[in-house]
This record gives sequence, C-alpha cells and structure tokens, in this order.
Amino acid sequence: MSLYAPPTNVATRLFSSLPDSLRMRDGTSDWVAANKPGQAVDSFLEGPSFDRHGNLYVTDIPYGRIFRIDTEAQWALVAQYDGWPNGLKIHRDGRIFIADYKHGIMVLDPASGKVSPLLTHRRSEGFKGINDLIFDKNGRLYFTDQGQTGMHDQSGRVFRYDPVSGQLDCLLSNGVSPNGIAFNPDQNVLYVAMTRGNAVWRMPIFDDGSVSKVGIFVQMAGGVSGADGLAVDQAGNLFVADAGNGCVWSFSPYGQPLHRYLVQSGGRTVTNIAFGGPDNRSLFIIDSAKGAISRVETEQPGLALYSHD
Repeated sequence: MSLYAPPTNVATRLFSSLPDSLRMRDGTSDWVAANKPGQAVDSFLEGPSFDRHGNLYVTDIPYGRIFRIDTEAQWALVAQYDGWPNGLKIHRDGRIFIADYKHGIMVLDPASGKVSPLLTHRRSEGFKGINDLIFDKNGRLYFTDQGQTGMHDQSGRVFRYDPVSGQLDCLLSNGVSPNGIAFNPDQNVLYVAMTRGNAVWRMPIFDDGSVSKVGIFVQMAGGVSGADGLAVDQAGNLFVADAGNGCVWSFSPYGQPLHRYLVQSGGRTVTNIAFGGPDNRSLFIIDSAKGAISRVETEQPGLALYSHD
C-alpha cells in the first residue's frame, strides 16, 4: 500500500522541435554505433540551460553539436566539434561549460563558437565519462562521472572543482550510474540521480566541502532506464526526468510525490529539464529521442542558477 496519495497528472505542450534541416540524415556516428547499434539516430538532445537573454542552449550528443533556441523558438547551430556533449551550464560571465563524455569538462565561447578543454583527467587518470554539472554560489563546479557504471559496477563518481585554487576533489566514488545533479535552495544538499539504480541520492554538503550520511532521497519505480536530469524550484521541490517513461516527476523537499508531467511528443526518452521563461516559472522538458522540447508552467518559480544569481 502506498504511503502517499497518487501524484497529480499534468499535461505539457510542445514548445519546439529540432528542425528537419538540422537533423542528421544518415543517422550514424561513433556514439550511435556504441549506444544505439543498428538504429538511425538523427539527433539526441540533452543539457538544456538558459542564458540571461532567455536563449535556451541544448546539446546534441552523437554529433558534437550545441544549439541555441531563441525566445521565438528559432534554432541556430552555435558549435560543432569532435566530442559527445551532454550536460551544459552557463557561467555568470557568459562562458558555457559542457560535460563531455568523450573528453571531460569543456568550455564554449558562445560568441566565437570555440570549444576548449578545461578538465580532461584527474592526476594521471581519465574520467569514466562525465554526464552533468552544476555551479554552486561560489562558482565551484560539481559534476557527475557516470561512464558505464550501474548495478554491476557501483563506482560512479561525483567531483567538485574549484577554479580559483585548481583543486579537484572526489566527493563520492560508489555511485550507481550518477547522472543529473542539482542543489537544494540552501545549497547544503546535493541531489544526484542514480540512473541504473532508478533513485535520487541526497548528499549533505558541509562547510569544509565534505559529505557524510549520503542516503536515498527517493526510490522510483522500475523501468528500462531511470532517473536522469534534475531541477529544483524555489520551494525546494525536486523535479526528476524519467528517462524511460515519457514524464517528469516532482517531489516535495521530504520526498512526497506531487506531480507527474506528461510530454506530448510521443516519446519515452525524457532525459533533461530546465526552468526558464517569464519569471522562471516554466519547466522545459527534453525528449531526446524525438528531438522535441515540451513546456509547462509550474506552481513555483525555478531556482536561479549561478548564471542568473
């Protein structure tokens, strides 16, 4: 018997889809061969993040592309490079930081389209495969190193990088496919989606930067994939993209299920989410397999990220 009332179903509306002119016609790449063998994949969008002008940036993993979508839903190719860009966050100074599975942390100059490496390894060891990232209020960068980890290999990692000192710390090394990452409003808790465990972990962050008593914040139902991208609103409610069930779930700060947001694109691969729009009250939802973005208004505004704070 459930401990909670069923979440309220909320319909979304289609915001925009990748134009046909930007879809890769042959549908093949090294990423496609490794992750979607035998399939024709014209795009796989992730990493939504808004700049201060209301433009939405997204990544296209298999083809190393970064797109900008303006407030009129017009798409433009900002950069294309030899990489597998996944998560994306914007610095307060306008630089765009990319979690690249193939290379590490990359930095994009949105004006020139130049992509440069920032972090490609820790000591003499390369990363497993970086997935997502977020800045704290002091400009320190937290990111997940997922690789091919899962229930069979619980060695996924969460790192923190201080750009001032150059120090790179591993905060967690037993993750079950760590993926999306987000802070609570006070930034004393870090939420990490553990995709193959289909759960979200809660990581208390202390003043000295250490973590302790990491626990499961919410255990989601089964499926073919699991918890993926995360976002938090100003009331501390957590939004979780469900990468196999075509929806986004929201939970209270205490883990109580609140809403189930259903995409209208017809796909099931809902991977990433971001708040934006007027007053930051709209949730934008990526259906990666369809190359489509849905939108829905929420009860509370989203938390302002480092780019806007």
